[in-house]
Order: sequence, then structure tokens, then C-alpha cells
Amino acid sequence: MTPDANAYKIIFLHHSTGQVIWDGKASGTRAFTSIFNKYKAVPEWFTEYNKANGTDYFITEQNFPKAKPYGWNNYPYDYYDIWVKNAGPEPYMEEPTLEMLSKDYDMIIFKHCFPVGNIVAGADSADNSAEKTLPNYKAQYLALKDKMAEFPDTKFLIWTAAALVESQTNAEEAKRTREFVDWVINEWDTPDDNIYLWDFYNLETEGGQYLKPEYAKSSGDSHPNKSFAQKASPLFCQRIVDVIETNGQKTGLTGETK
Repeated sequence: MTPDANAYKIIFLHHSTGQVIWDGKASGTRAFTSIFNKYKAVPEWFTEYNKANGTDYFITEQNFPKAKPYGWNNYPYDYYDIWVKNAGPEPYMEEPTLEMLSKDYDMIIFKHCFPVGNIVAGADSADNSAEKTLPNYKAQYLALKDKMAEFPDTKFLIWTAAALVESQTNAEEAKRTREFVDWVINEWDTPDDNIYLWDFYNLETEGGQYLKPEYAKSSGDSHPNKSFAQKASPLFCQRIVDVIETNGQKTGLTGETK
């Protein structure tokens, strides 16, 4: 599908957890025909919203980064590596930089998959390596914030971290993940700029530190299940539209209407 020339263009960069939310869960007669019409919850939601409201929002998605040549990692370091360390008009290891993406899209959405929560104790200071430590995450996020500020005409929507089921982490890692999410929400995110949040972590944990068992694919698999996706997909869409239309004033961070 090709957007109209005047469409507001949105790209969602993700891996498998993002795919679950993108696909959502078909229901009723649509469930029966989904194998034929390739129903996807998020683009379908936007199609219906555009029809009802006379808008022209075009949303697309892609895996970022790809498995090859860069590698299947989408943690703070990887966005920092591609967009900050290797910024410029040319791709880095076949991945688009922000200089490239911002030319094609009005909004850029990105996220991390749940191994982002396997945060080790590490050193007390950042070395901006791929090691998953809180100091590295914070330093890389601060550098990303400065980079995104270079594109004031582009809106950025960032998911808070995807949570892990309890069996796939430990209490110390879970505590560090909660600390990182709270820091992103309460300190890193600031008003009156071009950066916004969708609080995926708190939708998954509901105030705890683990992906709730009833939202998980299984007790040993931290992918969200289809019933959670059915709940979360419209909240994601509502948050996107509200960021476009009111700079996020009418929804909370999870996408619920205030």
C-alpha cells in the first residue's frame, strides 16, 4: 500500500513483541476470514479511524534492525550505534539512520524487545558499550534524546521497556528494569519537545516488576499473548493519534483517554 502524497506518514520499528501488538487478535467473522484478508489490528484501526474522522494517517512497520547484517538486537545500544555513532545520510550496515527516516516519515516509533530487561550490575559508570547496564542505558538514551532533538519536525514515540516473565529474569534484574522505566518516564522524558512515550511496561506489569502471567504467551515465554494484544493494540493506536493531534494531551502514557 502506498500513502497519498499528503498523508501523515508513520513508521513503527520493532521485532517480535511489536509484531504481536501490530497483528492484534481478530474476532468474530473477521477471525474466520483473517487467513484470507491478512487482518492486522493496527493498520485496520487506522483505516477505520481515517474513514470516521476524515484524516489521512498512514502507518507502516518494519523489523529494525534486521537479523542480517546488523544482527537481531534492538536495545538502547543498538539505536545509539546506528543513529548516533553512525549518523549520516547513508545507511549503517543496511539500516536507515535518522537522517534518512526523518525525510520519509512524520512520526518514528521504536521499541525494545524483552531481553532489554536482563540488566546486569556492571560498572558504576557508562562506557557506552553493548553491555546491558543501567549507566549505559541512561547514557545512550541521553545521547539519543539529543539526536532526536535535531529533527524538530519529526515526532518520536518510544515504548517503555517490554517486561519479562518471572522465570526469565531475577529480582535484581527486574528491579533494575523498573528503575530504568521510572527514570525514562520521570526524568528522561520532558515536556514541550518532539519525544513522547507509550508506557508498554506498565500495561504489561500493572505496577509490578514482571510480565503478568495472564498476559504472557507462556510461563517461560515473555512474548505477550493474543488476549493482551487485543487490549493493547487500540491503546497504542489511540496514543499515536493523540500525539499527532494534541501532543499527547488527551491520553495518559498507556494510551487511555484522560
